[in-house]
Amino acid sequence: MLVAASSCFASQAQVLTQHNTISRTGWYDQETILNAKNVKAGTFGMVFARSVDDQIYAQPLVARNINLPGVGIRNVVFVATVNNTVYAFDADSPDINESYWSVNLTPAGSTVVKNTDMVGACGGHYLDFSGNMGIVSTPVIDTATNTMYVLSRNRVLTTSVYQQFLHALDLSTGMEETNSPKLIYVQINGTGAGNIGGRISFDPQTQNQRAGLLLLNGIVYLAWASHCDWGPYHGWIMGYDKTTLEQKIVYNTTPEGYNGGIWMSGGGPSADDAGNIYVGVGNGSVGTAGGNVADVTNRSESALKLTPAGSTLTVNSFFTPSNYPTLEQNDLDFGVTQMLLIPGTNRVITGCKDGHLYLLDRDAMGGYSSTSNNVIQSVLLGATAYLHSSLAYYKGAANEFVYVWSENARLQGFPYNRSTNQFDLINTMSSPVQGPEGYNGAVLSVSSNGSIDSTAILWASHAAGGDANQSVRPGILRAFSASDVTKELWNSSVANFTNPGNYAKFNCPTIANGKVYLATFSNKLVVYGLTDYVDGVTPAPSRGPSLYPTAAKEVVHIARGEEAIKVINLFDLNGRLLWIIKPGTAEVVDIPVSSLSNGIYVIEIQTTGSSYREKLWVQH
Repeated sequence: MLVAASSCFASQAQVLTQHNTISRTGWYDQETILNAKNVKAGTFGMVFARSVDDQIYAQPLVARNINLPGVGIRNVVFVATVNNTVYAFDADSPDINESYWSVNLTPAGSTVVKNTDMVGACGGHYLDFSGNMGIVSTPVIDTATNTMYVLSRNRVLTTSVYQQFLHALDLSTGMEETNSPKLIYVQINGTGAGNIGGRISFDPQTQNQRAGLLLLNGIVYLAWASHCDWGPYHGWIMGYDKTTLEQKIVYNTTPEGYNGGIWMSGGGPSADDAGNIYVGVGNGSVGTAGGNVADVTNRSESALKLTPAGSTLTVNSFFTPSNYPTLEQNDLDFGVTQMLLIPGTNRVITGCKDGHLYLLDRDAMGGYSSTSNNVIQSVLLGATAYLHSSLAYYKGAANEFVYVWSENARLQGFPYNRSTNQFDLINTMSSPVQGPEGYNGAVLSVSSNGSIDSTAILWASHAAGGDANQSVRPGILRAFSASDVTKELWNSSVANFTNPGNYAKFNCPTIANGKVYLATFSNKLVVYGLTDYVDGVTPAPSRGPSLYPTAAKEVVHIARGEEAIKVINLFDLNGRLLWIIKPGTAEVVDIPVSSLSNGIYVIEIQTTGSSYREKLWVQH
């Protein structure tokens, strides 16, 4: 007899865009498996890894219930490499090693772009990339049309012409959708750097499409910066119709000036519910050549709120630090973090390479003043906290936080006060753990089951040592209590076989459905989760009841052993009793699990003489 104790099973969620949401919070709030109790040495670690053909700069994305030809419905993690290859792996099972499909997007007769093609970057010694530079931005997925959008880069062998293409790929097969791929190109009017006869052309060799893609109101947006300030270049944003791939939007940050790249340490442009787009812009021209610094024609060293207007974007509001000439002179430019929109407020927080964070009013960002910064708040993390990193956010039962972990500084969590709409800096949390060094901070993500603090985990990926900006360094993954970052729960150096390999620069961990998907520069995707030992689970002895298989899709079987089974209870990892099973005198009990969500459960078997607990992994 099967008795339902609860009809509420945790629904699985997806990660379809860079840093989880278009607010770029990095918060995955539907994690019902991992929590602050079971993420620890002995219960949490590496569960499998998947080999790919090159380094992974793009954040892994997870989509559920993808209908794969000849396979069926599966949850899939998508991985893109700098060799222009996209893979579709099973997101749940450690036993399915091969990808469901993979596709290389380099056209016939071409080769992938390499760092050595950037002959003018860093005086010919360009090491920000260590080799191939094909797909370096995080794609975006549209589940409504079963499509992934991704940008690839190549060089034609016979002509040495450089090309960038926007692809729309079918999630089920990896095949190009109708109208795909689309060659990226545009010319605009402007007398800025590199213009010929008053026309500025997009240069697919020098323009670096590093920022994650944004899908907003049927338009796929892409943003560009440079390679080591190799000019002439400009900051560009282009928007393409998601169905026809027709170019709809073109915006240039410096049409009458120079530079103004948009890269945000790989962060994607943010967007609000009204359709406004937010970006941070790096070094370059500010104002006009005539000296009007507040003019929005050229808008580098700034935070921008952009509103779609016809075929372009207009500057709705902006903020430029008062010391921007110093930033410009010393390569301490703005735009090195994403623009994090604090949910349910009109606030946005972003950062600058000089170690400053700025909390801004999205409707009135502060403009420019040569004598002061007219912002809500500013925070200096440290004199050498150069802030090549990402921000993350969590709202708990009583408190909410924004987290940052710059290089050469401590991990910090800033409490946000809804009464003042400012940060409570007096009660800032600071971790005692020594963090990254050099010119590369930590990239952060948060997972939780809603606002339950005991489930909230702050995940940090960073180089384990050395300067990861222009060299490949070993990496480390860490887990902290999101409600108290002074408490480190786990890190990948605690046990054998948990080391991820080489750190993937600016690549945020992806958390979904009990797994942490970590990109690496070791040509592999590393997946962490609960291991075979779950806290409080006591496997039955050889003569006791036995459960098989321990990873089931439809049915799990329990054989009675030497003692009769009285009751079988099924719990989730939060301790909720889901089912009560009374088997009677059956030698083998068959338990259907097809209605359960994918994840890990605990089965309690009560016999006439003892009680045992075993772990069950459901994977459809």
